[in-house]
Order: sequence, then C-alpha cells, then structure tokens
Amino acid sequence: MITYNSNNKRTSSAFELVQWSIDLSRETSIDQQCIEDKVFAIQTTRIAPSPLVSDINSPYQGFNLGLHVGDCTEQVNENRDYLKILLPEHVEIQWLEQVHGNKVIEVSHVSESPIVADAAVTKNKNTCLAIMTADCLPILLVSKSGDEVAAIHGGWRPLSDNIIHNTIAKMQSPAENIYAWLGPCISKDFFEVGSEVKTKFMQHSDVFKAAFIEKSQGKYLADLYKIAEIQLNALGVTQINALSECTYSNTDKYYSYRKDNITGRMVTLICLL
Repeated sequence: MITYNSNNKRTSSAFELVQWSIDLSRETSIDQQCIEDKVFAIQTTRIAPSPLVSDINSPYQGFNLGLHVGDCTEQVNENRDYLKILLPEHVEIQWLEQVHGNKVIEVSHVSESPIVADAAVTKNKNTCLAIMTADCLPILLVSKSGDEVAAIHGGWRPLSDNIIHNTIAKMQSPAENIYAWLGPCISKDFFEVGSEVKTKFMQHSDVFKAAFIEKSQGKYLADLYKIAEIQLNALGVTQINALSECTYSNTDKYYSYRKDNITGRMVTLICLL
C-alpha cells in the first residue's frame, strides 16, 4: 500500500525515500528544498508491496528486481512494472548490466536494453538511473544546484578500481559542489575479505588501513562505508549522508548475497524531475 507523508511524497514498505543531509551553515547559498524539488531518489527493500503476491518458499521472496539471478522472469517483470508506479510520472529507468568493473556511462537517452557499466551520470530530466545491490554499497551523487545526478555500484572491486573518481570525472559539477548518499550494504561486522583485498586498497594509500580490522591471519573485516567516505573526501566531497543499515544482518528487510547466495536484488534509483 502506498501512502503519503507530510510533504505529500509517496511512501511504501517496498522503498524508502533518500534523505539528503546538507549543512546549510557551511554553504548558505544551498537551498535544500530546491534539491528535494528537483531530485527524486529511493532505495527499495525486499518487502513486497501488498498488491504483489510472492512465494514465501522462494529464495527470491519479496520485491526482487533482478532479472539475472534465476528468479521467474514473469514475476520480476511484474515487480518492475509496480516499481514504475512508485516513480514520478513520465520517468523512464535506465538499467545496467553490472560487471563489478569501473566503467561509467553518461545517459542522454534511455536504452531498452541494459548497458554494461557499474555507474551512470545524467543531466537529463525524467531519466532514472538504477543500481542493483544485495550487499554491495549503492552510492548516489547530486549537484548542489540539483541539475546533475549519478548512481554508483560500490562493490569492493569497483571501489578499488576508482569508480567514484571515474564517476565524478564524468560529472560537470565540481566535487566540492556534489553531495553523496550511501545506501544499505553489508556492514564491517560481517564483510570478511582476504588480505589481497586490503592490499589492493593499500596500494592506493595507507589511509585505507582505517577501513580494515584484522580478524585472523590473512582475513580482515572491511568497511565499505569507510572506504567510500575516504575516497569521496579525497576528491573533495565532504557532505555525505547514509542509510547505514546492514543487509547481512537484516535479511527480513534486505537481500544479502553473502548470507544467502541465491537471492534477489534491491534497486537504488535517482532521477531529475
């Protein structure tokens, strides 16, 4: 069931509205209301909206939006059709074929077929950028003037290959005029990686040591939020907000590939109105 909050914006158990945290005391020229009026962004959950019927015995049970994970195509397309109802009128979604790389595309028009990339940028109105995740970190960027947006698939591989840098390089807005939002992902308490992952980040800078906690010999707990924050700050993006919920420990609400292996995908969406 879709309801409306005090600002007359649609809400549902199937998704959460992205909240931009803007420090007006630091940038008095920024009009947060202007950004909220110009940009629409949501994070879906695995909770199926009440009009949809989901098999409780299926590993994809809920609001799965990934066509590539083995779920029934008809069911996923039905979920995607419902997703369109949640979006503003006339908005079209650009889907990506994510390959854990660092390619960034500029979207000038929406393609019916998914485009191979792990991040996208647009200045076009009514073009919705979509990132699918099930433990990886979804990252959204918006310019302070609300005329440019980006969406990034922040898995450890794309992050270690500088996908945030590549995305901001594609944007016309200077980094100091960009605001970031980090979505739910596997938390540092559960994201165990090998020493090769830490080494790859440390090759960039020793500052990434703060994002890894040694668990046992050759094994570390990695903090995707911290990694993204370090990279964003280094590029000049300092205003960052996060929905810091752990997908691995909250599988009633989110899909977790690391925990369940066979599972669905959430989607993080952003568009200019």
